Amino acid sequence: MSYLEPSEFVTKMVDAGESKVYMSTKDTVIRAFMAGAVLALAAMFAITVALKTGSPLLGAVLFPVGFIMLYLMKFDLLTGVFTLVPLAWLDKRPGVTIGGILRNWGWVFVGNLGGALTVAFIMAFILTYGFNIDGGAVAEKVGHIGESRTLGYQEHGFAGWMTIFIRGMLCNWMVSMGVVGAMISTSATGKIMAMWMPIMLFFFMGFEHSIVNMFLFPFSMIMGGGFTVTDYLIWNEIPTVLGNLVGGLVFVGLPLYYTHVKTSPARKISK
Repeated sequence: MSYLEPSEFVTKMVDAGESKVYMSTKDTVIRAFMAGAVLALAAMFAITVALKTGSPLLGAVLFPVGFIMLYLMKFDLLTGVFTLVPLAWLDKRPGVTIGGILRNWGWVFVGNLGGALTVAFIMAFILTYGFNIDGGAVAEKVGHIGESRTLGYQEHGFAGWMTIFIRGMLCNWMVSMGVVGAMISTSATGKIMAMWMPIMLFFFMGFEHSIVNMFLFPFSMIMGGGFTVTDYLIWNEIPTVLGNLVGGLVFVGLPLYYTHVKTSPARKISK
């Protein structure tokens, strides 16, 4: 059968987390760079589709193609390693330390950022013919998104910051369900279907994904969005990253690990 029981695929999650800690710096950065670039292209694709068709739902339905491509190529997103890598430490895998976890997260962050920024500059260049004309409707739309999701949150102060944080949690709850969902099947078709649904949900609901935002907000600034790098970091990227960490680990990684790997003894029923 192509379906794996949770007790089987959760062990695969721990194995995957361990392998990422041991991965060389070169491989970690290259895989993360490609993941950031592919996801950025998918985000641009989804926004373009939504704008040209007038259907945000259609954009959300098509956005998961990017996530599926990068996952099948075994590229790494920060959101995924937030969920998987700590499980190897909890499982006391040899050589897996807090320092090793932070090293992996740091290099994946750098790689994702590099890939997302590269696509942001490429898309800005081609939409403006080398920055000689304005970027048109797509650039205008992304500029408004960038402003509303930085300055719009800032207007609400701490409540706005917490809103981003919670949206980040909800995002990686769904994204990590996609990462884990791909492990429940040994067939490519099964993996694709399991990944598609939660990724579509997070995108349509407007939850905050740190790597998508690494593309979206720099692209918005290049296209003339009226906010600063500081606005972006404080009122979006930082709370989004923290929310992504909590959401993936607390709502996906830990519940699965503690109920399918570190299971408690079965309850005895008195007769």
